[in-house]
Amino acid sequence: MGQTGDPDRWWHGGVFYQIYPRSFADSNGDGVGDLPGIISRLDYLERLGVAGIWLSPVTVSPNRDWGYDVADYCDIDPDYGTLADLDTLVRAAGRRGIAVLLDLVPNHTSDQHPWFVDARSGPTATYRDYYVWSDPSPGGGPPNNWVSIFGGSAWELDGASGQYFLHNFETQQPDLNWWSEDVRESFDDIVRFWWDRGVAGFRIDVCNMMIKDAELRDNPPATADDPIEQRLMGVKSVYNSDRPEAHDILMRWRALADTYAPGRLLIGETNVEQLSVLAQFYGSGNDELHGGFNFPFINAPLDAGAMRTIVERTETLLAPGAWPIWTGSNHDVSRLATRWAGGDLSRVRCALLLLLTLRGTPFLYQGDEIGLTDGPIEQTDVLDAVGIRFWPHYKGRDPERTPMPWANAPGGGFTEPGVPTWLPMGDPTACNVADQEAEPDSVLAFTRRAIALRTGSDDLSVGPYRSLSSPEGTWAFVRGGHTTVVVNMSDAPQAISALRGTVTLGTDRALEGTAVEGTLEMPPWSGAVLER
Repeated sequence: MGQTGDPDRWWHGGVFYQIYPRSFADSNGDGVGDLPGIISRLDYLERLGVAGIWLSPVTVSPNRDWGYDVADYCDIDPDYGTLADLDTLVRAAGRRGIAVLLDLVPNHTSDQHPWFVDARSGPTATYRDYYVWSDPSPGGGPPNNWVSIFGGSAWELDGASGQYFLHNFETQQPDLNWWSEDVRESFDDIVRFWWDRGVAGFRIDVCNMMIKDAELRDNPPATADDPIEQRLMGVKSVYNSDRPEAHDILMRWRALADTYAPGRLLIGETNVEQLSVLAQFYGSGNDELHGGFNFPFINAPLDAGAMRTIVERTETLLAPGAWPIWTGSNHDVSRLATRWAGGDLSRVRCALLLLLTLRGTPFLYQGDEIGLTDGPIEQTDVLDAVGIRFWPHYKGRDPERTPMPWANAPGGGFTEPGVPTWLPMGDPTACNVADQEAEPDSVLAFTRRAIALRTGSDDLSVGPYRSLSSPEGTWAFVRGGHTTVVVNMSDAPQAISALRGTVTLGTDRALEGTAVEGTLEMPPWSGAVLER
């Protein structure tokens, strides 16, 4: 693997793989994925070539928001197994050279967390200050005009005390008060608990929202220039999101992470619209997050011009030493094979080629490597609270959370034949791992070759990015000193000139081994990596 020479930056050259545990592999036949199921698939992940896995929440939860409403930060939900199972997973993955990241949810807890149960007992409760409480406004009603991301007011009246508590998501997800030093110290203990067990780091949920305006000021009205989400809410999230004090919390965690050898990894869900704001979460490049997900890139169309602009703007804005994070799918975002590619496997290969060759660490979401599309969800299937509330205008996040198809068989290799899965799987005959394992030209085979090429090349692992001019609808760039990537992201053939090298990876496998001196004729929706 390409290396930086710094053991704390081992992850720069690697590829990460997001697992939605409930939908990955069911070991006990209850239709729900679990930790032993993940352990049973570690050999597959090792063959894929990933350096790390990120698990969506496996901590105790009543599942109002499917794990993102945490009732115990230091234990495993029984649906997934036990703390001993998590320890086994960390050790077994480590033997295969695979690190484990957990999901950390610091913005809010479940209303069933012992902290909040105590806090609701009265204004003098021990944990009252762990949450954001406020008296009604002078005229009665909520303290201000803040709106929940899941709809309605972000405030809920607690009848027993006459005060409101804040919830930026579901009512059952009360927001923590990060102005409290007790909250900060409690989370220091939580991150140490997992790091001391060998967990390599965290993906930090909505880390840009953790702290709120101390004065609880009203948000300004949204304008026609604001993102559609804010226009629908009617206000701009100025005072309940993206507050500058959130950086102090992340710097505190980074200092704690750096006390470990090797250091622990902090990757943020930095769901911000402006790349300049994203860059701020890296701090000086080595004192805040190690990486933040680039949502302008995730939300862009699969278009050469749009994506190139975002990537090159990101390269310009990041501090020296800062490292980009690239992904095209996750548990909250429609799978790239659907959203970017419309099920077209040529486009899927182009998307994967880009993710695996750009400077930065790519995160694949389970199923990306086989070109898995969103699952079939009808209204009667919906379990996501957002989908229940907004159907049919928004069908929620269930389609990208459906179970992983491992085999062309009843149960799809995910669970035992005849067992109902927690969400519908769809038709495993259309796309599954086993069939692609046996096919040398499958999307899975291409993904494996791309990861192997990346991890075996210093240029692709850690080399700098330099843009090359190319025709409209195409994207060409150099990585390091000897590697060129070219992608035709258009519906017409394109000729890319001024190239030299041998094709070591092609979305069309027949291209591989071709020597190029000058011009490469590229079919529609095709890509290639050349080395010299």
